Amino acid sequence: MTESQGIEPGQAAPDFELPNANATVGGKTLTLSDIMGRNGAVVMFTCNHCPYVVGSEGRIEDAAALARDLGLGFAGINSNDPVMYESDNWDNMVKRSSKGMSYSYLHDANQGTAHAYGAERTPEFYLLDATGVVAYRGRLDDSPRDPADATTTELADAMDALVSGQNIVNPRTTSIGCSVKWKN
Repeated sequence: MTESQGIEPGQAAPDFELPNANATVGGKTLTLSDIMGRNGAVVMFTCNHCPYVVGSEGRIEDAAALARDLGLGFAGINSNDPVMYESDNWDNMVKRSSKGMSYSYLHDANQGTAHAYGAERTPEFYLLDATGVVAYRGRLDDSPRDPADATTTELADAMDALVSGQNIVNPRTTSIGCSVKWKN
């Protein structure tokens, strides 16, 4: 996929129904409405092997906790090709989620959800308002591999602004991370 054909801030987020690899959070299969909190949700495209995701894991957990505190749902979606990237297969998703992941971890095996959203990178975040409209799309911060180098907090700032009824200063940032691993 060379360019985004997906959704941008101001557009409604596509629904989905995906199996959940995290047995401790949510049901076996979840839809977008299952994930939504009273104030909206964060949908994150992620995976198991990307060094940007691995480097952000603690901050992603912090973002998930902040989301819950703000009445926002939070879920990760793995859309990577599990054949070419075995570390992203279902069994490895279950293993990763069993190591203390506090949010649902969904498997987009046919990559339909990633295509519908226009996901480009891992990690990439979509903040949705209570009606399911994208309020923010982009990165967690400006240094996903090394938290010590982060100088911004775009996702947290957007979540705070959304819930407090303020305008999100920068509703679209460019994600920093590995490309989604598309099937051939």
